[in-house]
Amino acid sequence: MNAFYRFFIIIALLVAAIFSYSLGSQTGMFIFVILGFVLEGAFWFGLFPFKRSK
Repeated sequence: MNAFYRFFIIIALLVAAIFSYSLGSQTGMFIFVILGFVLEGAFWFGLFPFKRSK
């Protein structure tokens, strides 16, 4: 995967997670907090991918 696209996707995941946390906090809907947690997890797993050992 191109480094630019990887960087763009990682930043988009982080922004979406922050937005979901904010929306969940303002509206009190716990589903947005859970969505933010999932998006943040995707951000961290995308930032530090698993390395396969041979």
